Amino acid sequence: MKIPRFTGVTVRTARLEERALLEDIMRRASLVSDSYREQLQASPEEMSVPAELFAGGTVFVAELDGVIAGFCAVAMDDPRTAELDGLFVEPELWGEGVGRQLVEHGSAAARSLGAQTITVIAGPAARPFYERCGFAVEAAAVTKFGPAARMRRALGS
Repeated sequence: MKIPRFTGVTVRTARLEERALLEDIMRRASLVSDSYREQLQASPEEMSVPAELFAGGTVFVAELDGVIAGFCAVAMDDPRTAELDGLFVEPELWGEGVGRQLVEHGSAAARSLGAQTITVIAGPAARPFYERCGFAVEAAAVTKFGPAARMRRALGS
């Protein structure tokens, strides 16, 4: 396992006024991989964070020395299942532990809301990351942009 370079990462609830910054991170992170680049460039409106997620207090940012390094959003599918409805990290910080901290924080938030499992739809490039975070493929998924995997992780008590 790679030891993260950065240990000063803190995670907190995002604020609505940070929405544009988070969407910029989403855009940069999403366009790194060739998997969906053309489709995303043709549909830039897809790279947005819905305002209602902020109202629910389930968008979280990871900060590194006071600068936003990434974010995740959690949505409740039903009373027992949450969805990691997006996780994006500045590309130059990939592999440094920021994404894993966001997964853990989002999972803890979902557990506090009563969820027993958390799911995520992972594209081909993200699937190995989620597997390393304890998610297992549940089923194939088809997104607007192409094939993906629906993955699930038990949250425990």
